[in-house]
Amino acid sequence: MTGSSRIRVRDYEERDWATICRIHDAARLDELRDAAIFRPSPAELREEWTGPREGDLSEGRTLVGPDAFLPLVSTFEAEDLFADDVRVAEYDGAVAGFIAASDDEITWLYVDPAVWRRGIARALVTDHLRRGDGRRVELEVLEGNAARGFYEQLGFVVESTSTGRLAGAEDFWAVGHVMVNSASAS
Repeated sequence: MTGSSRIRVRDYEERDWATICRIHDAARLDELRDAAIFRPSPAELREEWTGPREGDLSEGRTLVGPDAFLPLVSTFEAEDLFADDVRVAEYDGAVAGFIAASDDEITWLYVDPAVWRRGIARALVTDHLRRGDGRRVELEVLEGNAARGFYEQLGFVVESTSTGRLAGAEDFWAVGHVMVNSASAS
């Protein structure tokens, strides 16, 4: 068991698929609700894409976060969910959250909103960091996402902020913060 005796982190199994889809879809809608996501202007769309732009370019834009929602079943392949190690957290015996991460990056972290604030996300991140043996780990969090405060409580700090295409929904632009665990921040 990890954290509380009610939480157990384990490797993902195929039988978890429907549950992590449900968890992702419920939590993703909430994540997008307050995020700095907007539609680029026609002029911006005509420009050649050279990658994310430094800073927050959302000022004065109409934010449309929930419009960018796509269910996990539609995005997991293009976004390489299973390219990383995927682990789940069980809460009272039921899958309640999941994390996908490589040695140096957390790429996905979602917890069922019905069981938020019970230590599940903390157990997943702590498990990953412990398995990384002090290695630098980074992640990206959308501007406006309350998870930023959670990551800061765990010792992550903002390393950079940029505006770019939203992964999986490239018709939208989003402001994101790259955060690194402070033990390794430069």
